[in-house]
Amino acid sequence: MAIPSKKSLKIEKLINAFNPTSRKRIDSIKNNICIWCGEPANQFRDNLSEREYAISGFCQMCQDKTWGK
Repeated sequence: MAIPSKKSLKIEKLINAFNPTSRKRIDSIKNNICIWCGEPANQFRDNLSEREYAISGFCQMCQDKTWGK
């Protein structure tokens, strides 16, 4: 289980407000599910991508689509 990065309550609310799905960042990360696509988020290319998951909640595929490889 990944550990979500700590964010202020205001930032957490902002992230959840901009998410077009009903998934919450913290719940998704704790359950190893991508906040964006809803697929399992348990395989990452490297440690940096895994750390990014704890910040954004994006699986490797959604990270690549958003920021490139």
